[in-house]
This record gives sequence, structure tokens and C-alpha cells, in this order.
Amino acid sequence: MPNAFATLTLVLWPLFSVFLFRRLPVGRALIGCLLLAYLFLPTYPTGFDLPLLPLLGKDVIPAVSALIICASYYRDKLDILPASILARGFIVLFILSPVATTLTNSDPIQYTLYLQPGMRIREAVPLMFQNAFLVLPFLLARRFLASAGDQRDMLWALLFGGLIYALPMMVEVVLSPQLNIWVYGYFQHIFSQMVRGDAYRPIVFLNHGLLVAFFAMTATLAAAALARASTGKTRVQLVLATVFLFAMLALCRSLGSMIYAIVLLPVVMVFALRMQLMVAVSFAVLVLAYPVLRGAEAVPTDQILAIAHEISPERENSLAIRFNNEAALLERASERPVFGWGMWARNHIIDPTDGRILSISDGHWVIVIGAFGWLGFVAKFGLLTLPIFMLWTKSVVARPPLIGRDGDETAPLSVPLEPAAVVLSVLLGVNLADLIPNASITPLTWLMAGALLGYAEHARQFALRPQRPAFALRTVL
Repeated sequence: MPNAFATLTLVLWPLFSVFLFRRLPVGRALIGCLLLAYLFLPTYPTGFDLPLLPLLGKDVIPAVSALIICASYYRDKLDILPASILARGFIVLFILSPVATTLTNSDPIQYTLYLQPGMRIREAVPLMFQNAFLVLPFLLARRFLASAGDQRDMLWALLFGGLIYALPMMVEVVLSPQLNIWVYGYFQHIFSQMVRGDAYRPIVFLNHGLLVAFFAMTATLAAAALARASTGKTRVQLVLATVFLFAMLALCRSLGSMIYAIVLLPVVMVFALRMQLMVAVSFAVLVLAYPVLRGAEAVPTDQILAIAHEISPERENSLAIRFNNEAALLERASERPVFGWGMWARNHIIDPTDGRILSISDGHWVIVIGAFGWLGFVAKFGLLTLPIFMLWTKSVVARPPLIGRDGDETAPLSVPLEPAAVVLSVLLGVNLADLIPNASITPLTWLMAGALLGYAEHARQFALRPQRPAFALRTVL
């Protein structure tokens, strides 16, 4: 069970958030508030369980705190709803879809010796609040992280977050994953999953070691992108930071995140911006197409398993279990395809005699489809992929200014690609692609998506505006 200090950190986080917003520009304060909370606050089950609300924990309290502070300090600038009609539609659908799910799942399910309860209409309320809280970082980032300078600040924040997290990661690699027990009084997952062979992989204060590895990969790519855009001594320092973070990623012992890094490091360091954006678009298309292809049995699972066998029989077995469970859960979801099965594990395969859950849901996409149906999937993944598609359709390589009829230069019809925004689209894309095998969606996913949507909506406006100086490494060294 969490100790008193775990609860105290959640209670005091709003005060710390006020401190950040009073000391930093609003964009950097928002990044710091959500990033530091994600990395260091205690995870489930720490939180406050109030009636008609989801658990108020590390994913909710920082976002609500940021919203209240922004509403107090920047009331005249709090137009957080997207300009895009499509984005607004996805948001409304995402927040309200639990109502339809609840209404279509009021029937209990009787097994041989076990009864699964039906959902009551009042249970739609916490689900709607939960989705509203989840989308808050997206909306705030869309408003306050929309400029090119804000996109660069995001990369710097990911870099420094990775460097700061390296120390506790090294402690757990050497001493075993114990920090959450020492600090907050409990272990947040299954300890055996943090053991790889005769070594450990760190979990620190996140939900799983895979999330630590994915964050290390994200920080590595951010450092590499910043190194490409820098010169002189700063570039040397950033190259060294990239090498160091890649070494930390290797210590996380996550094959998936390591493959992402190996594939994407050349992309962010060598590829032209247009090609980088195409990689991000490819990821977005993949995450939208995979459930359809999987349901149509068009995914070459046998060939993928054969490749995994070449790596190791253990990897093949793990992947086979994922594929088998995906197939079973998709078949279950097909019984209620539009609105899903709702809560109480109704979307799972259940032992009819004792109610044990027999299925394993790893991929976030299959969890969403099973619980909230294809409507919920379209709402959530449509909202998260939309910024990448908008950036792709609205941004092109800079063209010369147009000459008006009166001979005056006018603004170009399109705007140049901002390197930091393109790299963020790659990071968001790979995060979305990782939702196929894993449930790695975090507040940082929503933060990046919202920042990209804001930039895509206002790119031309910001391109014509003088930018504030970029955040430089020498300012903190």
C-alpha cells in the first residue's frame, strides 16, 4: 500500500505547479508540470477515489492543476478548443462515447457459475470525466505549445528529462527495481517482469519497465535531433548526450524500444524534413490500419513469428501469446462492435465457472475496441493521429514570397517545415505505433499531439512572427 508520503506528493503538486507557472513562461511551465509529474509522482493505486470521478492520481491532478492555473493567470488566452472542426468532433465523441457504451451494456452476462454485472448509467459519468481529464494535456498544449519555439522546448525538456532519469535508472539496474518501494512504500507492478536473464531493467516511478525504456528512446531521439540542429561545442555536448542516453536505453533491456531507436536515429539525424514527416505519417497510417488488417486476418503473423524465432524462441513465444489473445479479444469485440463491452472486464474471455480472466490485453488498440467499440477507437486514435496528418497537409518546404497585383510581397501560401515540429511528429508517430503491441499511451503522448495540432493550426501565423531565442544548452550548464 502507498505510504503517507505518496499521498502527500499528490496533495502538494498543485502548489509546485503554481511555483513553476510563476517562474517560467507558460509553455515551459506546462511542459515541466506534466513531464515531472509523469516521471516522479507515484502511480496507481495512489490517488483519491471520490464519488462519480475516476481515480485522481498522477495523470489527473497535474493536468487539472495546469488548467486551473492557466484559467487564473491567462484567462484572456484560454481558447483551448481546436479550430479544426474534425478535432472538435473527435473530442466530443471521445468524451461522450461512454454514454452509448453504458446504455448498450446494461444487461448482466450469466456464465455457468458466475455472473458479470451490467453497467448502470451512473457509471458513464466517471468514464466521461476520465476521458475529459485525459484530453486536458492535449487541449492545453494545443493553446500554449503551438509555436516553433515551444516545439524546440519540448525536445529540450525530453532531453533533460532523460538525463535526470538516468541516475535512478542506473541505481535500479545495479541494485534491482526498489526506488518506488523505498520512496512510496509499494511496488507498482509484477517484480518478475523487471527481471531479464541475470539482470534487471529499471521501472523507477512509472507503471512498467517498458515505459522507462520507451522514454529513454524518446529522449535519445530528441538529443539526436537537437545535435543535428546545433553547431560547435553545443553539438559535441549533444552528441555525447545522445550516446549516453542510447547506452541507458540498452540497459533497459527492451528489444522493441531498441529497434525503434536503431531505425529512427538515422531518420532524425540524416533524413530531410519531408522524409521525416513521411515516416511519421506512415506510423499514423499503420496504427489506424492495423486493427482493420488484423480483423481481416491480413497481418502475416506466421512470417512475423518466424522472424521472432530467429531472434530467440522466448521472443517468438511472447509474440505468439500476444497474437492469440488479440484474435480472441477481437472475436469477442465483434459481438458488440460499435460501442464495445464497457467495464467489469466484460470485453475479456472469462472462465465460466469461477470468473477468472483468461485473456491478456497488451495492445492499447484492442483494449479500446473491446471496451468502447470502433466508435471509441475512431474517436481516440483519430484525435491522436490528426495532428500528424494536418502537419503533413499544411506544411511544405518554404517557397519564395508571392508578388501581389500591386507589386507588394505577400505571405507565401504555405509555410516552412519547422524541424522541431517534424521531429515531434516522428516521436508521436512511433508512440502511436507502439500502441499496437503495448499500452504505452501517457500524458506525454497527449502533450505532443496537442502541441503539434496547435502548430499545424497556426503554422503560417507563427512563421511570419519573430521567434523568441531558442532554449540553449549553455543556459543551464
